[in-house]
Amino acid sequence: MKHIIRVCTCTGCQANGSLEIFEGLCRAASERKKECEEKGVEIEVKETGCIGLSETVPNVLVDPSGILYVNVNENNAEKIVDSVINNYVIDEMLFEIDGKKYGRLEDVPFFALQDRVLLARCGYTTPLSLSDYTWSGGFEGLKKALDMPQDEVIEILKNSKLRGRGGAGFLTGLKWGFLKNAKGDEKFLVCNADEGDPGAFMDRSLLESDPFAVLEGMLIGAYATGATRGFIYIREEYPLAIDKIKTAIDILRENGYLGDNVLGRLSFDIEIRKGAGAFVCGEETALMNSVEGKRGQPRIKPPFPAERGIFGKPTNINNVKTYAFVPLILRNGAEWFLERGDGKSAGGTLLICLTGKIRLNGVVEVKMGTPLRKVIYDIGGGLKSGKKLKGVQTGGPSGGCIPEPLIDTEIGYETMQGLGSIIGSGGVICIDEDDSIIDLCIFFLDFLEKESCGQCTPCREGIVQMKDLIIKIKERKATEQDIATLERLAVYVRDNSLCGLGQTSPNVVLSSLKYFRDEFERKISGKPVFKINGKCTGCHLCLLKCPVKAITGNPKEKHEIIQDKCIGCGICYDVCKFKAIDKE
Repeated sequence: MKHIIRVCTCTGCQANGSLEIFEGLCRAASERKKECEEKGVEIEVKETGCIGLSETVPNVLVDPSGILYVNVNENNAEKIVDSVINNYVIDEMLFEIDGKKYGRLEDVPFFALQDRVLLARCGYTTPLSLSDYTWSGGFEGLKKALDMPQDEVIEILKNSKLRGRGGAGFLTGLKWGFLKNAKGDEKFLVCNADEGDPGAFMDRSLLESDPFAVLEGMLIGAYATGATRGFIYIREEYPLAIDKIKTAIDILRENGYLGDNVLGRLSFDIEIRKGAGAFVCGEETALMNSVEGKRGQPRIKPPFPAERGIFGKPTNINNVKTYAFVPLILRNGAEWFLERGDGKSAGGTLLICLTGKIRLNGVVEVKMGTPLRKVIYDIGGGLKSGKKLKGVQTGGPSGGCIPEPLIDTEIGYETMQGLGSIIGSGGVICIDEDDSIIDLCIFFLDFLEKESCGQCTPCREGIVQMKDLIIKIKERKATEQDIATLERLAVYVRDNSLCGLGQTSPNVVLSSLKYFRDEFERKISGKPVFKINGKCTGCHLCLLKCPVKAITGNPKEKHEIIQDKCIGCGICYDVCKFKAIDKE
C-alpha cells in the first residue's frame, strides 16, 4: 500500500525547520526501504505548500490515513516513518485543543469548518509539479475558455459576481470587459502580488503553494481581453514566492502554455517585476508607475488603466486571489461560485489571515457571509490569552476596528463598510481587553505616514496631524476640542486625498471614535492620573472597589492600574490605607 508523507516547505514552515524535516523523512524512508518492501508498504515523501495552520508549524500530513502531526521537528522523522511502516499513530504529536486530540486533519475544527476552494491544493500537491496540477483539474478552465467566444468567458465572470479580492471589490467581469473593448495595438494584464498589509500573507501563501492556478487565471484573462503581455508585480521581500512563480513561468513556457502559440489559440507571455515594498504601490496606478520604472505615485483618474495604463497601453490589474478563482469558475460554472457566497455582496469564498491574540493564527477560507464570531471562535479557537475579546481590526491599515458586540456581523463588502471598516485583502487582527485602541491607531497611522507617497497634501499632512493629535490624547495633554478636531480632520483626509491610501487612512480613527470613544475621552486633560507606588502591600481592597476593573495584581503583591481602563474616579485613592496610590 502506498503512503504519502506531505511536508510543507513554504516560507513560514522553512523558517521553523521544515526543509530539515523533509530531508530527515526522505533519509529515514530510504534507510528502511527493504523493510517496507517486506511489509508491502510504499512511502513517498512529498514537498507541498501550506495547509494554513501557522500556529503549529511545521505540520506533517500522512495519507491515505489523513493523520496530521503538528509542531514536528527533525528528530521526529524516524518515528513518523516507523509509524507508517508499523501502522500506528503517534499520540503526542497530534493536534490538541481544549483537552481534545484530533487524529485526522478533516476532523480538526480549524479545517472542518472552512470551505476550502482556493486552498484545495494547498498542503496536498507539490507546487511546481505540472503533473500534480493537471491531475487535480488544472488547465480544465483554460481549455473550456478557449472553446468559447471571448464575450462568453467575460459573461460567465459577470454572472459569477466575482469581485476583486485585493480590497476594492470591483466586479472582475466588468473590468475585463472594459479592457476587451479598449482600443490599442497592445494590451497588458497585471497581477498585483504586492500584499503590503502588516501581518497579511494570503497572497504569498497562494503563490508559494499553488502558483500554476494564478498563471492559469492570467492566461484565461489574456484570451478573454486580447492581452498579449502580462506582469506579476511582487515585492522583493517575498524571495521564495518570487522563486516559485518564476520557476512556474519557465515550466509553462517549456510546455507550451506560455509563448507565441498557446494551445493553438493564444499568444501571451508573463514577466516578473519586483517592487521595493512600498505600501502605496498596492494602488493600481502607483503600481503601474513602478512597473514602468518610475516613482510609485498614484495617477489622477481618469484616464483609467483600461484606457491608458502601463506604457500608455490599455491595462487590467487584478489581485493574486482574483486570478486564482478564475479557472475554478470557468471549470465549474458561475452558479457553483455563487453558491459559495452570501447572495448579497459577492459570490465565492474569502481568504482570511487570522492574526493578533488569536489561538490558531494562519490562513483560512470561508464562504462570504460567514459571521466573524465563527471565524474567531469556532475556527480560530478564541483568544490565546483567555481574556475577553475587545474587538477586531479588519482590512489592514486601510480598515477599521469592530467592537466585540458586533462580531456576529456576517462578512461581506457592504456589511463591513456599514460598520466603518472594509474586507480589504482579508486581514483580521484580534485584540483583547488589555489592548489599547489608542495605541492601535497610532501604530497604523505611523505605518501610513511612512508609506504615503507625499504627493497630495491631505494625505501627506493629514495623517501626520491625526497621529500627533492621538499622541497628545494618549499623553493626557488634550482637551475635548482636540477630539472634535481629530474627527473633523479624519473626515477631511478621507474626502480629499488623491488615492485609496489617503482616502482610507482615517478608517481606523473614525471607527475607533465611533465604537471606543470613551477610551479617548478618559484621556483628556483635567482628569487625574492615579499610579500605585512601592508602598502597596497587595491588600486587594482597591482592586475590589474599582468600578471598571482597571486594577490588576495578586494578593500580597504590588498591584498595577491599567491606565487605558482607568476613568479617574479616585475610589482607589480614597480607600487605600497605606498611601500606596499617587495622584498626579
